[in-house]
Amino acid sequence: MTKRLFLFAAYDRNGVIDASLIYYVRALSAFGDVIFIMGNDVSDDQLQKLSPYVIHAAALRHDEYDFGSYKRAYIYARDMGILKNYDFMYMVNDSVYGPLMPMGGTLERAEALNTDAFGIVAKRHRERPHIQSWFIGCRPTIFNAKWFNTFITSVKKQESKGLITRLYEHGFTQQTMAHNLSWDALYYVKNRGVYNKIKKLYQAGMPFMKKLAFTRHRGALGAQIAYILRNISPAARNAILENARRIYGDEYIRHLLTRNPIKIIYRNITNAIHKIFTEGI
Repeated sequence: MTKRLFLFAAYDRNGVIDASLIYYVRALSAFGDVIFIMGNDVSDDQLQKLSPYVIHAAALRHDEYDFGSYKRAYIYARDMGILKNYDFMYMVNDSVYGPLMPMGGTLERAEALNTDAFGIVAKRHRERPHIQSWFIGCRPTIFNAKWFNTFITSVKKQESKGLITRLYEHGFTQQTMAHNLSWDALYYVKNRGVYNKIKKLYQAGMPFMKKLAFTRHRGALGAQIAYILRNISPAARNAILENARRIYGDEYIRHLLTRNPIKIIYRNITNAIHKIFTEGI
């Protein structure tokens, strides 16, 4: 039986652990052990919601983004001496909604890539191709290596999110290659494809949808989001909408998910005009 450890990084500016987060953590717990770290202050009552699904949960504001939480979860596992018990270690975060479908097959396909590191989505980049940090898996060749211990424990607060991305998200893949280890991903995207082509990725079998799709392009991705919501289980749909309504408000979600063709056309034209005048395209 495959033994997996999930290092789960989460953040909620209001300190809430809601249905969508519980849904995701519970789904992962069916496939392995979960260490949960939230990068903001959370009450014990909120953390208690996850107790049936995790082997450890903690929360504190650290301003180090997802890798800061991965660091703390890894240190807990390392210091408890449990890393040796696992075939795979995953670093995952809650910047996505899901799973949108049963994810056992996704894990098996990713692990069957037979690489030292792997992800669900990787970004093509001329200079810095990399696994996107919201779902990274690796074998003991990485998570038991001295260089990985040095890399992950060196994570610290940076001046900008861009620097976080360059040093840690890009840095993980670069360090993997620098140590002559292999990596791959199930899906490759260009530019902002992971946000803008969520329907296509869902149809290809990707079991997650980036949360930022809800706000990109001035709501012009609403039709893609509505398509996904219509085709997933009621439990997944309700969990997603509970979070989305709490974060973005009922009025915005009604606007986003409208099926009125005139409103959809108007929204798309408005977005196109905005892009022309702001981006010149």
